[in-house]
Amino acid sequence: MPNRTDFLALGRAVLEIEAEAVQRLRERLDDSFAEACSLLLACKGRTVVLGMGKSGHVGGKIAATLASTGTPAFFVHPGEASHGDLGMITGQDVVLALSNSGETDEILMLLPVIKRRGVPLVALTGRPGSTLAKAADVHLNVSVDKEACPLGLAPTASTTAALAMGDALAVALLEARGFTAEDFALSHPAGALGRRLLLHVEQMMHTGNDIPKVGPDATVSAALLEMSRKRLGMTTIVDADDKLLGIFTDGDLRRTLAKSLDFNATPIKAVMTPGGRSTKATVLAAEAMRLMEQHSINQLVVLDDHGRVVGALNMHDLLKAGVV
Repeated sequence: MPNRTDFLALGRAVLEIEAEAVQRLRERLDDSFAEACSLLLACKGRTVVLGMGKSGHVGGKIAATLASTGTPAFFVHPGEASHGDLGMITGQDVVLALSNSGETDEILMLLPVIKRRGVPLVALTGRPGSTLAKAADVHLNVSVDKEACPLGLAPTASTTAALAMGDALAVALLEARGFTAEDFALSHPAGALGRRLLLHVEQMMHTGNDIPKVGPDATVSAALLEMSRKRLGMTTIVDADDKLLGIFTDGDLRRTLAKSLDFNATPIKAVMTPGGRSTKATVLAAEAMRLMEQHSINQLVVLDDHGRVVGALNMHDLLKAGVV
Protein backbone atom coordinates (compact mmCIF):
# COMPACT_ATOMS: atom_id res chain seq x y z
CA MET A 1 0.00 0.00 0.00
CA PRO A 2 1.59 3.34 -1.08
CA ASN A 3 2.24 5.80 1.71
CA ARG A 4 2.02 9.61 1.64
CA THR A 5 5.53 9.97 0.23
CA ASP A 6 4.77 7.48 -2.54
CA PHE A 7 1.63 9.35 -3.56
CA LEU A 8 3.51 12.64 -3.73
CA ALA A 9 6.26 11.08 -5.83
CA LEU A 10 3.71 9.57 -8.22
CA GLY A 11 1.88 12.87 -8.56
CA ARG A 12 5.08 14.79 -9.24
CA ALA A 13 6.14 12.24 -11.86
CA VAL A 14 2.86 12.69 -13.73
CA LEU A 15 3.15 16.47 -13.67
CA GLU A 16 6.75 16.31 -14.90
CA ILE A 17 5.79 14.08 -17.82
CA GLU A 18 2.89 16.32 -18.82
CA ALA A 19 4.93 19.51 -18.41
CA GLU A 20 7.62 18.04 -20.63
CA ALA A 21 4.99 17.12 -23.24
CA VAL A 22 3.81 20.72 -23.41
CA GLN A 23 7.39 22.01 -23.55
CA ARG A 24 8.16 19.71 -26.48
CA LEU A 25 5.00 21.00 -28.16
CA ARG A 26 6.29 24.55 -27.82
CA GLU A 27 9.67 23.62 -29.30
CA ARG A 28 8.23 22.13 -32.48
CA LEU A 29 5.55 24.78 -33.15
CA ASP A 30 6.04 25.82 -36.78
CA ASP A 31 4.35 27.50 -39.74
CA SER A 32 1.53 24.97 -39.61
CA PHE A 33 0.28 26.72 -36.47
CA ALA A 34 0.26 30.07 -38.26
CA GLU A 35 -1.61 28.48 -41.20
CA ALA A 36 -4.20 27.01 -38.85
CA CYS A 37 -4.70 30.40 -37.20
CA SER A 38 -5.10 32.06 -40.59
CA LEU A 39 -7.74 29.53 -41.64
CA LEU A 40 -9.72 29.97 -38.44
CA LEU A 41 -9.39 33.76 -38.56
CA ALA A 42 -10.64 33.92 -42.17
CA CYS A 43 -13.58 31.61 -41.44
CA LYS A 44 -16.90 33.32 -42.22
CA GLY A 45 -18.86 30.60 -40.46
CA ARG A 46 -17.97 28.66 -37.35
CA THR A 47 -15.24 26.36 -36.16
CA VAL A 48 -16.73 22.88 -35.85
CA VAL A 49 -14.72 20.72 -33.44
CA LEU A 50 -14.78 16.91 -33.74
CA GLY A 51 -13.36 14.27 -31.42
CA MET A 52 -14.18 10.85 -29.98
CA GLY A 53 -13.66 9.62 -26.43
CA LYS A 54 -11.14 11.62 -24.41
CA SER A 55 -10.32 13.65 -27.53
CA GLY A 56 -14.00 14.53 -27.64
CA HIS A 57 -13.91 15.84 -24.08
CA VAL A 58 -10.86 17.93 -24.93
CA GLY A 59 -12.54 19.06 -28.15
CA GLY A 60 -15.59 20.23 -26.23
CA LYS A 61 -13.41 22.37 -23.99
CA ILE A 62 -11.51 23.80 -26.98
CA ALA A 63 -14.79 24.69 -28.69
CA ALA A 64 -16.00 26.42 -25.52
CA THR A 65 -12.74 28.36 -25.16
CA LEU A 66 -12.83 29.47 -28.80
CA ALA A 67 -16.45 30.58 -28.51
CA SER A 68 -15.81 32.60 -25.37
CA THR A 69 -12.79 34.38 -26.82
CA GLY A 70 -14.25 35.68 -30.07
CA THR A 71 -14.10 32.66 -32.41
CA PRO A 72 -17.60 31.23 -32.93
CA ALA A 73 -17.32 27.48 -32.41
CA PHE A 74 -19.26 24.42 -31.35
CA PHE A 75 -18.57 20.72 -30.78
CA VAL A 76 -20.13 17.94 -32.83
CA HIS A 77 -19.89 14.29 -31.77
CA PRO A 78 -18.52 12.33 -34.78
CA GLY A 79 -20.84 9.40 -34.09
CA GLU A 80 -23.88 11.66 -34.17
CA ALA A 81 -22.51 13.54 -37.19
CA SER A 82 -22.81 10.44 -39.36
CA HIS A 83 -26.45 10.13 -38.33
CA GLY A 84 -27.61 13.59 -39.33
CA ASP A 85 -25.61 16.11 -37.33
CA LEU A 86 -23.23 16.54 -40.26
CA GLY A 87 -25.89 18.89 -41.57
CA MET A 88 -24.69 21.36 -38.94
CA ILE A 89 -21.51 21.89 -40.96
CA THR A 90 -21.74 24.43 -43.79
CA GLY A 91 -19.39 25.42 -46.58
CA GLN A 92 -18.39 28.55 -44.66
CA ASP A 93 -17.13 26.61 -41.65
CA VAL A 94 -13.75 25.18 -40.67
CA VAL A 95 -13.48 21.73 -39.11
CA LEU A 96 -11.01 21.17 -36.27
CA ALA A 97 -10.63 17.42 -35.74
CA LEU A 98 -8.85 15.78 -32.79
CA SER A 99 -7.56 12.23 -32.83
CA ASN A 100 -4.36 11.11 -31.15
CA SER A 101 -4.01 8.10 -33.46
CA GLY A 102 -5.29 9.94 -36.50
CA GLU A 103 -7.19 6.77 -37.36
CA THR A 104 -10.46 7.24 -35.47
CA ASP A 105 -13.07 5.48 -37.63
CA GLU A 106 -15.93 7.81 -36.76
CA ILE A 107 -13.90 10.81 -37.94
CA LEU A 108 -12.40 9.15 -41.04
CA MET A 109 -15.94 8.24 -42.12
CA LEU A 110 -16.77 11.94 -42.30
CA LEU A 111 -13.77 12.98 -44.41
CA PRO A 112 -15.36 12.38 -47.85
CA VAL A 113 -18.33 14.60 -46.99
CA ILE A 114 -16.10 17.31 -45.46
CA LYS A 115 -13.91 17.28 -48.57
CA ARG A 116 -16.90 17.26 -50.95
CA ARG A 117 -18.26 20.39 -49.28
CA GLY A 118 -14.89 22.10 -49.56
CA VAL A 119 -14.69 22.70 -45.83
CA PRO A 120 -11.11 23.41 -44.64
CA LEU A 121 -9.85 20.77 -42.21
CA VAL A 122 -7.38 21.36 -39.39
CA ALA A 123 -6.27 18.18 -37.63
CA LEU A 124 -4.62 17.71 -34.24
CA THR A 125 -3.04 14.27 -34.09
CA GLY A 126 -0.12 12.51 -32.49
CA ARG A 127 0.85 10.82 -35.76
CA PRO A 128 1.90 13.02 -38.70
CA GLY A 129 1.72 10.01 -41.04
CA SER A 130 -1.83 9.05 -40.11
CA THR A 131 -4.82 9.10 -42.46
CA LEU A 132 -6.36 12.13 -40.76
CA ALA A 133 -3.10 14.07 -40.77
CA LYS A 134 -2.59 13.46 -44.50
CA ALA A 135 -6.18 14.42 -45.33
CA ALA A 136 -6.01 17.69 -43.42
CA ASP A 137 -5.38 21.06 -45.01
CA VAL A 138 -3.28 21.85 -41.94
CA HIS A 139 -1.89 19.31 -39.48
CA LEU A 140 -0.76 20.21 -35.98
CA ASN A 141 1.52 17.63 -34.44
CA VAL A 142 0.53 17.09 -30.78
CA SER A 143 2.46 13.86 -30.29
CA VAL A 144 4.05 13.01 -26.94
CA ASP A 145 6.98 10.78 -26.07
CA LYS A 146 4.92 8.86 -23.54
CA GLU A 147 1.72 8.98 -21.57
CA ALA A 148 1.82 9.76 -17.87
CA CYS A 149 -0.13 6.55 -17.31
CA PRO A 150 2.45 3.88 -16.33
CA LEU A 151 0.56 1.38 -18.50
CA GLY A 152 0.86 3.71 -21.47
CA LEU A 153 -2.86 3.27 -22.09
CA ALA A 154 -4.90 6.04 -20.47
CA PRO A 155 -4.74 9.30 -22.49
CA THR A 156 -2.96 11.70 -20.13
CA ALA A 157 0.01 13.58 -21.55
CA SER A 158 -1.53 13.36 -25.03
CA THR A 159 -4.79 15.00 -23.94
CA THR A 160 -2.85 17.67 -22.06
CA ALA A 161 -0.86 18.45 -25.21
CA ALA A 162 -4.01 18.65 -27.34
CA LEU A 163 -5.70 20.89 -24.81
CA ALA A 164 -2.66 23.18 -24.65
CA MET A 165 -2.60 23.42 -28.44
CA GLY A 166 -6.28 24.35 -28.43
CA ASP A 167 -5.59 27.08 -25.88
CA ALA A 168 -2.69 28.34 -28.02
CA LEU A 169 -5.01 28.61 -31.03
CA ALA A 170 -7.73 30.39 -29.03
CA VAL A 171 -5.39 32.94 -27.49
CA ALA A 172 -3.56 33.63 -30.75
CA LEU A 173 -6.92 34.29 -32.43
CA LEU A 174 -8.05 36.41 -29.49
CA GLU A 175 -5.02 38.65 -29.97
CA ALA A 176 -5.45 38.75 -33.74
CA ARG A 177 -9.09 39.85 -33.42
CA GLY A 178 -8.26 42.55 -30.88
CA PHE A 179 -10.63 40.83 -28.48
CA THR A 180 -10.92 42.79 -25.23
CA ALA A 181 -11.90 42.10 -21.64
CA GLU A 182 -15.16 43.94 -22.36
CA ASP A 183 -15.83 41.58 -25.29
CA PHE A 184 -15.17 38.62 -23.00
CA ALA A 185 -17.59 40.02 -20.44
CA LEU A 186 -20.33 40.28 -23.06
CA SER A 187 -20.24 36.51 -23.49
CA HIS A 188 -20.08 36.00 -19.71
CA PRO A 189 -22.72 38.43 -18.42
CA ALA A 190 -23.68 36.20 -15.48
CA GLY A 191 -20.12 35.66 -14.32
CA ALA A 192 -18.06 37.72 -11.92
CA LEU A 193 -16.07 39.21 -14.80
CA GLY A 194 -19.25 40.24 -16.57
CA ARG A 195 -20.52 41.98 -13.48
CA ARG A 196 -17.23 43.82 -13.02
CA LEU A 197 -17.01 44.96 -16.63
CA LEU A 198 -20.63 45.54 -17.56
CA LEU A 199 -22.35 46.84 -14.43
CA HIS A 200 -22.49 50.61 -14.07
CA VAL A 201 -23.06 52.72 -10.96
CA GLU A 202 -26.44 53.93 -12.25
CA GLN A 203 -27.71 50.34 -12.26
CA MET A 204 -27.17 49.87 -8.55
CA MET A 205 -27.14 53.27 -6.86
CA HIS A 206 -29.85 54.46 -4.49
CA THR A 207 -31.91 57.26 -6.00
CA GLY A 208 -34.77 59.63 -5.17
CA ASN A 209 -36.10 59.41 -1.63
CA ASP A 210 -33.63 56.61 -0.86
CA ILE A 211 -30.70 59.05 -0.96
CA PRO A 212 -29.73 60.20 2.56
CA LYS A 213 -29.83 63.98 2.36
CA VAL A 214 -30.04 66.95 4.78
CA GLY A 215 -29.45 70.69 4.58
CA PRO A 216 -26.38 72.37 6.11
CA ASP A 217 -28.37 73.89 9.00
CA ALA A 218 -29.93 70.58 10.06
CA THR A 219 -28.81 69.45 13.51
CA VAL A 220 -26.51 66.50 14.01
CA SER A 221 -29.49 64.68 15.57
CA ALA A 222 -31.55 65.21 12.41
CA ALA A 223 -28.65 63.99 10.28
CA LEU A 224 -28.33 60.85 12.42
CA LEU A 225 -32.04 60.14 11.97
CA GLU A 226 -31.62 60.47 8.20
CA MET A 227 -28.65 58.09 8.26
CA SER A 228 -30.66 55.60 10.30
CA ARG A 229 -33.65 55.76 7.95
CA LYS A 230 -31.63 55.37 4.72
CA ARG A 231 -29.22 52.73 6.11
CA LEU A 232 -26.18 53.65 4.01
CA GLY A 233 -23.89 54.57 6.87
CA MET A 234 -23.77 58.20 5.74
CA THR A 235 -25.79 61.23 4.73
CA THR A 236 -25.10 63.91 2.16
CA ILE A 237 -25.32 67.59 3.03
CA VAL A 238 -26.73 69.61 0.13
CA ASP A 239 -27.72 73.20 -0.61
CA ALA A 240 -31.10 74.36 -1.88
CA ASP A 241 -30.19 73.21 -5.42
CA ASP A 242 -29.16 69.71 -4.26
CA LYS A 243 -25.51 70.50 -4.87
CA LEU A 244 -23.14 68.56 -2.63
CA LEU A 245 -21.61 70.53 0.24
CA GLY A 246 -20.25 67.63 2.24
CA ILE A 247 -20.94 64.23 3.79
CA PHE A 248 -21.29 62.85 7.28
CA THR A 249 -20.40 59.20 7.81
CA ASP A 250 -20.16 56.68 10.64
CA GLY A 251 -16.50 57.64 10.90
CA ASP A 252 -17.41 61.31 11.26
CA LEU A 253 -19.86 60.36 13.98
CA ARG A 254 -17.15 58.61 15.99
CA ARG A 255 -14.93 61.67 15.73
CA THR A 256 -17.82 63.96 16.69
CA LEU A 257 -18.63 61.89 19.79
CA ALA A 258 -15.15 62.66 21.11
CA LYS A 259 -15.94 66.37 21.07
CA SER A 260 -18.88 66.13 23.52
CA LEU A 261 -21.10 68.40 21.41
CA ASP A 262 -24.82 68.99 21.84
CA PHE A 263 -26.26 67.03 18.92
CA ASN A 264 -29.60 68.81 19.23
CA ALA A 265 -28.02 72.23 18.82
CA THR A 266 -24.94 71.68 16.65
CA PRO A 267 -25.55 72.15 12.88
CA ILE A 268 -24.29 69.33 10.69
CA LYS A 269 -22.22 71.80 8.62
CA ALA A 270 -19.99 72.28 11.66
CA VAL A 271 -18.90 68.62 11.76
CA MET A 272 -19.38 67.35 8.19
CA THR A 273 -16.54 66.40 5.86
CA PRO A 274 -16.59 69.09 3.16
CA GLY A 275 -16.97 67.80 -0.35
CA GLY A 276 -16.52 64.07 0.11
CA ARG A 277 -15.68 61.40 -2.43
CA SER A 278 -18.01 61.24 -5.40
CA THR A 279 -18.44 59.52 -8.76
CA LYS A 280 -20.68 59.67 -11.85
CA ALA A 281 -23.62 57.43 -12.69
CA THR A 282 -22.00 56.27 -15.93
CA VAL A 283 -18.86 54.97 -14.22
CA LEU A 284 -18.35 51.21 -14.05
CA ALA A 285 -19.20 49.68 -10.70
CA ALA A 286 -15.71 48.17 -10.66
CA GLU A 287 -14.20 51.66 -10.89
CA ALA A 288 -16.39 52.81 -7.99
CA MET A 289 -15.10 49.87 -5.97
CA ARG A 290 -11.50 50.78 -6.86
CA LEU A 291 -12.13 54.33 -5.69
CA MET A 292 -13.51 53.11 -2.36
CA GLU A 293 -10.55 50.81 -1.83
CA GLN A 294 -8.03 53.49 -2.83
CA HIS A 295 -9.38 55.96 -0.26
CA SER A 296 -10.37 53.38 2.39
CA ILE A 297 -14.01 54.46 2.38
CA ASN A 298 -17.29 52.53 2.31
CA GLN A 299 -19.61 55.04 0.64
CA LEU A 300 -19.73 57.12 -2.51
CA VAL A 301 -21.98 59.99 -3.56
CA VAL A 302 -23.11 60.07 -7.20
CA LEU A 303 -23.20 63.49 -8.85
CA ASP A 304 -24.48 64.77 -12.17
CA ASP A 305 -22.48 67.12 -14.40
CA HIS A 306 -23.65 70.12 -12.37
CA GLY A 307 -22.55 68.75 -9.00
CA ARG A 308 -26.05 67.81 -7.91
CA VAL A 309 -26.58 64.65 -5.87
CA VAL A 310 -28.41 62.03 -7.95
CA GLY A 311 -27.47 58.85 -6.12
CA ALA A 312 -25.48 57.11 -3.41
CA LEU A 313 -24.05 53.65 -2.85
CA ASN A 314 -21.89 51.80 -0.37
CA MET A 315 -19.68 48.74 -0.30
CA HIS A 316 -22.61 46.51 0.66
CA ASP A 317 -24.30 47.41 -2.64
CA LEU A 318 -21.20 46.27 -4.52
CA LEU A 319 -21.03 43.06 -2.49
CA LYS A 320 -24.70 42.34 -3.15
CA ALA A 321 -24.22 42.87 -6.87
CA GLY A 322 -21.26 40.48 -6.93
CA VAL A 323 -18.79 43.15 -8.08
CA VAL A 324 -16.46 42.59 -5.15
